[in-house]
Amino acid sequence: MPQFLKQIIATVFFALLVGVPFVIRPYYDRTRRSSGDESVAMRQFGLYFTEKAKESGIDFKHTAPALDPKIQNIMPQIASMGAGAAVADFNNDGWADLYLTNSGRDSKNALYKNNKDGTFTEVGESAGVADFNREGASMGAVWGDYDNDGWEDLLVYKWGESLLFHNEKGERFTRVETAGFPKHANINAGIWFDYDRDGRLDIFLGGYFREDLDLWNLKDTKIMPESFEYAKNGGRNYLYRNLGDGRFEETAFKAGLDSTRWTLAASAADINKDGFADLFISNDYGVSELYINDQKGGFVDVSEKSGVGFAPKSGMNASFGDVLNNGSLAIYESNIYEEGNLLQGNNLWVPKSDSGQTPTYGNLAPGLGVENGGWSWSAQFGDLNNDGALDLFVANGYVSADRNGSYWYDFATVTGGNESIISDTKNWADMKGRSLSGYQVSRVWLNDGKGRFTDAAKTVGVRDEFDGRAVAFADFSNRGVLDVVVASQNAPLLLYRSEVASDRNWIEVDLVPKANESPIGTSVTIHWNGKKQTTEVFGGSGFCAQNQRRVHFGLGAGAKIDRAEIRWPDGTTQIFEIVPTNQIFKAVQKS
Repeated sequence: MPQFLKQIIATVFFALLVGVPFVIRPYYDRTRRSSGDESVAMRQFGLYFTEKAKESGIDFKHTAPALDPKIQNIMPQIASMGAGAAVADFNNDGWADLYLTNSGRDSKNALYKNNKDGTFTEVGESAGVADFNREGASMGAVWGDYDNDGWEDLLVYKWGESLLFHNEKGERFTRVETAGFPKHANINAGIWFDYDRDGRLDIFLGGYFREDLDLWNLKDTKIMPESFEYAKNGGRNYLYRNLGDGRFEETAFKAGLDSTRWTLAASAADINKDGFADLFISNDYGVSELYINDQKGGFVDVSEKSGVGFAPKSGMNASFGDVLNNGSLAIYESNIYEEGNLLQGNNLWVPKSDSGQTPTYGNLAPGLGVENGGWSWSAQFGDLNNDGALDLFVANGYVSADRNGSYWYDFATVTGGNESIISDTKNWADMKGRSLSGYQVSRVWLNDGKGRFTDAAKTVGVRDEFDGRAVAFADFSNRGVLDVVVASQNAPLLLYRSEVASDRNWIEVDLVPKANESPIGTSVTIHWNGKKQTTEVFGGSGFCAQNQRRVHFGLGAGAKIDRAEIRWPDGTTQIFEIVPTNQIFKAVQKS
C-alpha cells in the first residue's frame, strides 16, 4: 500500500476515534441527563415531574378565537385567553376527571374520563359538553353540584352566553335553560360558592370586556381600558343566587358587587373566620378587590382598608393557601415582571390579622422569593413534594411568536398614553408577528417550610415554553401525590405526573357533607407533629382553573396526625381524632 494512502487511512481513523465521543455525546448526555436530573431532583427536593399527556391519552390543543378584523393589529393580545382546566369526579367512581376549554371558532371543549389505569378517554362529545364554540368562545369552566343530588354539574363561562349543565348521573349532561345568564357578556372568571349559606351553591361571574361589545362584530375599535392603572370601563360582574329549583336570581348590584373593572380571576374563602364566604377579585389594569360577607346577603368592600386594593397592577390570578402553616389563608395574585420593561411583580398577600370585619394584609412576595414570575397567569398552592409546606406552581408567558422580535417598546408607548390613546386599538402598533413576554418557563416554587421559596422548575422536570394559562392540581392516580395540569394558549395540554420521595407521608380528605350538599366552602385543618395547616374546598381557583375536590396535605417523614378539624359549609365543626396517614380518608358530616 502506498505510503500516502496509509497516511490518509491513519488520519481518517484518528479523526473517527476523536469524533466518536462527539457523535454519541448528545445521545449519551440526553440519557444521562434524564436519569441524572431525576436522581438529583429527588435527592434535593423529593420531587420530579414527567410530562405524560399524550401517553395518558390526552391529545388536546387549544386554539385562540379569531375576532373582528378591525382589531387584527393586536389580535394576539386580545385573543390571548380561554385555555381553561377544571377537575372533578363527574361520574362518582372515586377517580378525578378533567374538563378542558377551547376558544377557536368550531373548536371543541373536551371531557377526559379517568380510566383508573393512568389513561383517559375523551367523552365530551358523547356527554354533550364539547361543541360550544360555534358562537362566542369558551374561557373556562367550574364544577359544582347546584341541586344537591350528589353529582357534579358543569358551568362553562364564555365570551358570549355562558352555559350551565346538569349532570345526569355521570352518563350525559343536559342544559339548564332556566339559569338566566345574559345572552351576551364577556365573562373571564367564574366560581361556585354558597355566599348566603343556605346550603345551595351560588355563582359569581366576572366580566372583562364590556358586555355590550361583540368582539366578532365591532362597531368601532374603542374597546380597550381607559387607563393601564385605574381602568373602570370593563365588564360588569354577576352574582347568581341559587333559588333551589334550577333557577337563579341575579343579585350583584343589590349585594354590593357593582364594580366594572377588568376581572380576570376570582376566588372565595372564609378569610375572616366568621363562617361566611368572602370574595377576592383580581383585576387587570387596576387594583384588586376584597369583599367581606356581611352575613345578610351582601358584601362590604374592604379592598383599600385591607391593603390588597391600594397599588394598581395587572391582576391575573386569585388563589388561597396557608403558606406559613398558621391556620390563616394568604392570597396569591399574579402580575407582570419583565426586566427592563415592567416590574410589577406578583403579590403574596399574607394576613397581618384575619379576624373581624376588616382583615389586613402585607405583600410578602419579595421577601419570600415568589415575586418574579414573568408574565404570570394561573398559580396554585399545593404540597407538591409532601414535605408539609405549601408550594406554588405558576404558569407564565403572554404571546410567543418571533423569538427575535419584541413588541415591548410599542406596548409601553401606548400603555403610558392618556385615555384617548390607550382605549382605541387603532392607536396600538401592529404586532407584526412579534413576541410579548413569550417563551417563558413555568415557576415551581418549593417552600422550605422556613419562610423561603426556591424556583426548582428546571431541576424537577418542568421546562416547557408554552404560553401557560390555567394550572390545576389533582391526584389522578390516587397515589397521594399531586399531578399538575397546564393548559396553554395555542398549545397542547400538558400533564405533569409527579414522583415524590417515598418516605414522605400524606393524607387526602374526601368530604361528605350532610344531605348531599356540596363540600365547597368546607374548611379542613390537620394537626400533626406539633404543626398545623388549613385549607378550604374552593369552587374555582387560579386563572380559569379548578383543582380536585378532595383536599390534600403533605406531612413529611414520620408523621402522625393528632386530629383533623372540619368546619362544614353550614358552620358546624367536627373533630376527627383517629385519622390514618397515607390514605384517602372519608370524612362524613354528622346528621
